[in-house]
Amino acid sequence: MKTVEDYIITIPDFPEPGIMFRDVTGVLDDPEGLKLAIDELYKLLDGIEYDVIAGAEARGFLFGMPLAYKAGKRFVPVRKKGKLPRETVEKEYELEYGTATIEIHKDSIKPGERVVIVDDLIATGGTIKAAADLFEELGGKVVKLLFLIELEGLHGRDKLEGYDVESVVKYPGK
Repeated sequence: MKTVEDYIITIPDFPEPGIMFRDVTGVLDDPEGLKLAIDELYKLLDGIEYDVIAGAEARGFLFGMPLAYKAGKRFVPVRKKGKLPRETVEKEYELEYGTATIEIHKDSIKPGERVVIVDDLIATGGTIKAAADLFEELGGKVVKLLFLIELEGLHGRDKLEGYDVESVVKYPGK
């Protein structure tokens, strides 16, 4: 029987020498791979009480939306600045070279709602930490951070200390 890892394509030396790029499109290219990925993410939610699933643009949408559908929950998109049409709240965060800003609609979460945030991959943890901060600023409670892939060598969990963090596939390097 195949695992999610069997569908992830590793591309050496991309985008630069020494990097092992973990390509999730292999999961998306195969109906069984996609079903397996969503089922494995869903299993990691067992026993968690939550109201909302949120996904970070853009690959968090790919896994968060079907997960929300399967769970019968609503989905909240976390988008890059300037992409949402209604009133938003925003958070700037550090990138390796510079900064970025993400937003959510101000009315996307109600005080006390429990949020699961989903993304395809955890590297340094900056994007998801910023997303968690946004939901908490609006009174939400982040109950789980969920990833398909974790690059353990980048220590993203360090930035997410205090949160319940889980991933389906873990790679020891970067």
